[in-house]
Amino acid sequence: MELGSPFGELVLEERAARSRARRLKGRFPYNKRAVISDGGRNGGRPRKEEFAPRAFSYRVDLPDEDIHLLIGHSYDRPLASRGAGTLTLKDADDALTFEAIISEEMQQVTWVQDFFAAYSANLIRGISPGFRIPPPRAVEKAEEVTEEDPSLGTALIRTIFAALLYELSLVTRPAYDETEVEAEERSAGGIILPKPHPLKRWRL
Repeated sequence: MELGSPFGELVLEERAARSRARRLKGRFPYNKRAVISDGGRNGGRPRKEEFAPRAFSYRVDLPDEDIHLLIGHSYDRPLASRGAGTLTLKDADDALTFEAIISEEMQQVTWVQDFFAAYSANLIRGISPGFRIPPPRAVEKAEEVTEEDPSLGTALIRTIFAALLYELSLVTRPAYDETEVEAEERSAGGIILPKPHPLKRWRL
């Protein structure tokens, strides 16, 4: 399984209700490039990667296919999953988005407490997919590698058109700097309380 580089322009949002369940919300954008390798000390060519719109649609569009939300690509540190009924995924041309419910019981688990501590300290900064590329017999052109526009650089660009998504992970180092994290609290009646003053918004 490939562990995709974390991408930017992500929104990771936490909301707490009086039920004490917590909700996380995230966004993984399409058509955004991440630097996979800068070429290294041996002078190799840089490599970049991007996902075409709805690249994850195959498994996302099949509701019986289980997909997990993990911490750092570790199945030993799960946060939510579709199979458990705690993870919802929505695919669109611009991005894959998710909402995850972290139950009160799960919040008692050590790694979940560690995650929220790191999240509160602004150390969790992005989302990274764990995926496989389908074989050519299943998808004729699941990916391609092209040359970067010479006016922009010399990198090889890998574009992924179809990928089998197995998990999304919350990670510390996104490839882009646009990631924002917001927290909101909701009353038992579902009313969203006012957001903090913009100067107090967490920005990574």
